[in-house]
Amino acid sequence: MNPVAKYLIVFGLVLVVIGLVWQVGGRFLHFGRLPGDILIEKEHVRFYFPIVTCIVISVVMSLILYLIRLFR
Repeated sequence: MNPVAKYLIVFGLVLVVIGLVWQVGGRFLHFGRLPGDILIEKEHVRFYFPIVTCIVISVVMSLILYLIRLFR
């Protein structure tokens, strides 16, 4: 099988798994509402910056990519 096709299939499966975790795990994991995320509310303005959520996602993705490179 073509290597590009393999990568597309794996990428599609990863997206499906992420979608399922997001849908089902969203009830239990409150990503986007972690302590440390910045929320500023004024009369007609609402500013939200999920800084801690971004850091957690970055660390998890770095760990996953490290493990993929390790077993390659």
